[in-house]
Amino acid sequence: MVFGEAPLPVTNDPDTAGFWLAAERGEVVVCVCANCGAVLHLPRSHCHICRSWTVEWKPVAPAGRLMSWTVAEHQVHPAFPVPYTVVLVELDDAPEVRLAGHLRGRPELTAGMPMRAEFVTRAGSVTLVNWRPDVVRRRISAHGSPPGRTI
Repeated sequence: MVFGEAPLPVTNDPDTAGFWLAAERGEVVVCVCANCGAVLHLPRSHCHICRSWTVEWKPVAPAGRLMSWTVAEHQVHPAFPVPYTVVLVELDDAPEVRLAGHLRGRPELTAGMPMRAEFVTRAGSVTLVNWRPDVVRRRISAHGSPPGRTI
């Protein structure tokens, strides 16, 4: 790695490769046991509930709710200028799954606000799932109920 380039995730790990392949297609997926339906997060090669070794990746809506965030003010790597915000998003379709993401700057955020996935390709080869506030859904959800689980 050349100094200053952003570090990239390992995308060929057998337990997580399906997530990265889906991100390349612009999809968010979760690992699910094909036998009992348990959501496996963190992804793994076998089910921690029924012990089955048959797992699969299921698409979910690229939407969630902001659970937590922190603003980084101290630069730890040249590829990440400060300030930036690290967010933790609970998926609408799989509330037991929370994914982290990166936002530039110090946006105005509130706990529980709707978030939408955005897919960012780095180094021409790796697509990351990041998150941004979902302004449209925020306006709609102010008058409705939160979405339900659909897996």
